Amino acid sequence: MLYAIKKRLVRFNLAHFCVLLFVLAVFTLTFIFPLGTLFSKAFTDSSGVFTGFANYKNYFGNPSLSISVWNTINISLVTTVASTVLGFMYAYALTRTAIPGKTFFKYVALIPIFIPTVVHALGLVYIFGRQGILTRLGLEMELYGRNGIIISEIIYTFPPVFLLFYVALEFVDGRLYEACNSMGVKPMRQFLHITLPEMKYTIVNAIFVCFTLAFTDFGAPKVIGGNYNVLATDIYKQIAGQFNMNMGAVVGTLLLIPAVISFITGRFISGKNSSSLNAKTIPLVIKKNFIRDILFFLFCCFIALCFIFLIISLLIGAFTAYYPYDLSLTLKHFIFNQSKGGIECFFNSVWMSVLSAVFGTAFVFLCAYMFEKTDGLGVLTKYGKLLAVLPLAVPGMVVGISFIFFFNSKSNPLHFIYGTIAILVLSNILHYFSVPYLTAAGALRKLDKEFEVVAESMKIPRWKTFFRVSIPLSTHAIAEIAMYLFVNSMVTVSALVFLYNANFKIASIAITHMEESGDISQAAAMSLLILSINVAVRILYEFVRRKCR
Repeated sequence: MLYAIKKRLVRFNLAHFCVLLFVLAVFTLTFIFPLGTLFSKAFTDSSGVFTGFANYKNYFGNPSLSISVWNTINISLVTTVASTVLGFMYAYALTRTAIPGKTFFKYVALIPIFIPTVVHALGLVYIFGRQGILTRLGLEMELYGRNGIIISEIIYTFPPVFLLFYVALEFVDGRLYEACNSMGVKPMRQFLHITLPEMKYTIVNAIFVCFTLAFTDFGAPKVIGGNYNVLATDIYKQIAGQFNMNMGAVVGTLLLIPAVISFITGRFISGKNSSSLNAKTIPLVIKKNFIRDILFFLFCCFIALCFIFLIISLLIGAFTAYYPYDLSLTLKHFIFNQSKGGIECFFNSVWMSVLSAVFGTAFVFLCAYMFEKTDGLGVLTKYGKLLAVLPLAVPGMVVGISFIFFFNSKSNPLHFIYGTIAILVLSNILHYFSVPYLTAAGALRKLDKEFEVVAESMKIPRWKTFFRVSIPLSTHAIAEIAMYLFVNSMVTVSALVFLYNANFKIASIAITHMEESGDISQAAAMSLLILSINVAVRILYEFVRRKCR
């Protein structure tokens, strides 16, 4: 016992301990404290007096507000069912059939990730609006309200759901299917008794992810929601419209409920779901089936055409003089109205996203290294790992209003960053922290622990091991983290809609304001700029990944 304690103390490094404490302090101060401020606002009045559940009673006692809860649940349930089914079918087509063009279909499915959710709704306006492309062809639909929100949310939630199923279906042991084929078991029975049971945890996870994303999205309801109120737009109206901070905090805590349930479920599933792959595993051989392949190929073509048509509608809006009355080509819409922020909005977003990617990648990788490679500090590292995955359960709008309550207080020593680019960068890093952290932690776990053992035996400082071994061997993961943070910082709306400064407006927010004032052609042009820079970053990432192989 004494020997074990002595061994842990020998491996303990004071400098390492200080860095770990610093990382935990930063995370606690900038994430946990703001959330605590949000909850305190929900249970107090405007003067700061504790009122218990009075604010919640007032909210649910107002029919015009409480109906938003049921509207949000309704939208989320329909979106979850539709997106889960479509995402599963699309992933199944790319992994379990012999259709051509799989690489093309895979990348087309990721298009919605590269544009803000506001733009999904904007594209639908060009397609199904009162003067929309399909509307003028006779295919009319009531877009503004419930229908439009559901379609937009399906577009928004489809890529993450598809990726979940794609990863789960791609890695499979082919021996079970070969055995079934040799015994004459029909494909449908194999699907029901092998494929679906293997997917049960992924299906549950996809359902919660989809429900949470639809439940907390702000962009689509803001553009095409009309009079159909949801919780996300309620927060915006309470805080930005009526300056009712306490009621906004109430709605913020309601938005946390499905996210927290999803987070807990995900953690439970991750412990239950174990891989069945081993050294004896053989790849699944996909046999051609004309009827099956043609049906799935047509299905994939339909989904791909929907996403491509969404981009085409933006191109039509951005490059025509005055759709639909003057279809002559022009570039005038790329000369943005200065009252909406001008082209500076785009460059502000790029600059903010670069800073988020650079500082976020550095902070994420440092946290992962401290939490995964620290010895002798079990309690602190466990606390750090809990903090690292906690942002998964916090929607962007909740991060935004929490930052308002915490950093806008003049008694806060960090008040000086409020209204600056620093708070936007901090919000992006914390909002999207968990996925990059899991990526970095996974990369570091793959590194042999003997690197640190040998370095310690040779009395090489930990920082040298970090810079000369850990970072070079994790280049692929670092590039992936930087790409993820940049792209998401370019498209986010909900986390920053309350935090941006009028003198430093960003592109995704500018698109919302352009649409509000009727400048949808300029909104489409700005959307294409965001799409272009994000695709360019994705291409750069693929280039770096291939070079690092």
